[in-house]
Amino acid sequence: MALLRTRRFDLVETALIAVTSAFAGFLAFGAAVPYVASELTFLKELRPFAATYGPERESQRPEEWLIRNFFQDRRGGFFLDVGANHYRIYSNTYFLEVELGWEGIAVEPLIEFEADYATYRPRTRFRPFFVSDISDAQATLYSVDRDHRISSGVADFTGRSGDEVKSRTVPTITLNDLLEAEGIDRIDLLTMDIELWEPKALAGFDVKRYRPELVCIEGQPEVRQDILDYFAASGYVVVGRYLRADIWNLYFTPQASAGGPVRRNAS
Repeated sequence: MALLRTRRFDLVETALIAVTSAFAGFLAFGAAVPYVASELTFLKELRPFAATYGPERESQRPEEWLIRNFFQDRRGGFFLDVGANHYRIYSNTYFLEVELGWEGIAVEPLIEFEADYATYRPRTRFRPFFVSDISDAQATLYSVDRDHRISSGVADFTGRSGDEVKSRTVPTITLNDLLEAEGIDRIDLLTMDIELWEPKALAGFDVKRYRPELVCIEGQPEVRQDILDYFAASGYVVVGRYLRADIWNLYFTPQASAGGPVRRNAS
């Protein structure tokens, strides 16, 4: 049964709406300020996805809409959600499970989220690990109490929030070891948001073996080129139609299927 979903505006959307209102008349006469024009381009590119799949969403940004567009609301896929955090708030996979019957694995070192996954996400296996390039080690995770989304293996990144940074020791695992232990041999969607730790996580992942049809991965400036290089070397290409609709994440698909999703028979 479809759930009643409430519309939420994040701060970025609010700011962009304000920018659009303030400068709409100005830009109409052709005097485009580059920054404002860039933001308005983002809104223009996003509009068709919002019209088809919105206005509600659970993801923090347009991720949910673009993922649904890629898979055309296909039912019954399998996802790997790395840095999954809360079971619903800002989740890229909540809609897939609840509305489309997907199942998957949520990997999140903040173990306090585990109980709600068991209650509200029965098709998702919650695994409390810190994904890295080695397994069976200990890593330091830095977080703040005000917003658990601000957690990273990089202390300086977490400290940007201006809040008191707290640390805890968490167990590490590679994605290869995790997937082998879980008996997984294919992935439809890989989504990853682990605040500058993405290159380390990718170093422990054989993307050619598991060959996800779509990868949605946050591309912070500090690690963006490393991510691009990894996927280029692995035979993946950027999904171009999402580049300007989501300026925070990168979307990749295997080169042979760059024009659209690979259709797999249900297992």
